Amino acid sequence: MFIHEMTRAECRQALRDSVVARLACSKNNQPYVVPISFVLDRGYIYSFATVGQKIEWMRANPNVCVEIDKRDAYDRWHSVIVFGRYEELLDSKKYEAARMHAYSLLGRRVTWWEPAAVAVTNRDKPHSLVPIFFRIRIERMTGHRASSETIPIEKPEPHHWWSRQ
Repeated sequence: MFIHEMTRAECRQALRDSVVARLACSKNNQPYVVPISFVLDRGYIYSFATVGQKIEWMRANPNVCVEIDKRDAYDRWHSVIVFGRYEELLDSKKYEAARMHAYSLLGRRVTWWEPAAVAVTNRDKPHSLVPIFFRIRIERMTGHRASSETIPIEKPEPHHWWSRQ
């Protein structure tokens, strides 16, 4: 088995093919990781939640990390890690176009709203059903894949990969 650095195109494709990611955030030196549904569009990862721990923590510290992975066999897998910044798409004129864009992108995924809605209905204490749309502005990313291939692959270029879709 050989481990290869993924190209920009491979990272983008892996993110596009994934439906669930792990979102890592932290507050007061305490990390927190939670699965999210998401959609990749250009230089952003779009998602949705209701007010809860992850939203509160990202509001306090907008530096986040998103990870996806897929394993086809013990020697055939890939993993992509995105480092970025949380941006809440507030229900205001300023963010109206961005919110509608997020809603449109997420709406293409069947049951994209279920994780947040199910979490709310199963809580003991009162909780808001008001959707919080947000995006993660991608600042950098890295990806690795395992395969039996021994041939070298293209190295990622040092400029922003999302500027060319």
